[in-house]
Amino acid sequence: MGNQAHLTIAGKSNNVGLARITAATFASELDFTLSELEEIKVAVSEAVTNCIIHAYPLEEGIIKIELEIAENQLIMIITDQGIGIENIDEVLQPSYTTKEDHMGLGLAFIDSFMDSFTLESNPDQGTTVKMIKIPEQVKYVVE
Repeated sequence: MGNQAHLTIAGKSNNVGLARITAATFASELDFTLSELEEIKVAVSEAVTNCIIHAYPLEEGIIKIELEIAENQLIMIITDQGIGIENIDEVLQPSYTTKEDHMGLGLAFIDSFMDSFTLESNPDQGTTVKMIKIPEQVKYVVE
């Protein structure tokens, strides 16, 4: 059996660091390199920041972070119950943004850093981001 952790945070920008450190510390149970741990921190930062900025634009909401280690892989699920996304295909395009002062690269970073990335959302019901990261050393053994 693997390991699990659950973290529920308020959608405040000062909680992004807590989410980053929690995910990286939890992930260190696996044999990730320092570079891979940094990618995990960036991906979590981007996912949580998206919740804060986009899911809850008018109020502070709750963000749930589920972490699991199973079969030599890290599974991270970040969920909000915010306004949701109308068109997922559109937001997955690099450089797409609804905020003038943002670059729109957060989801592209997540996609490039993770081995698997899915985004599910329903308008007025929230969004779930699922990310899976496998240590490079494990991938080479399997292949």
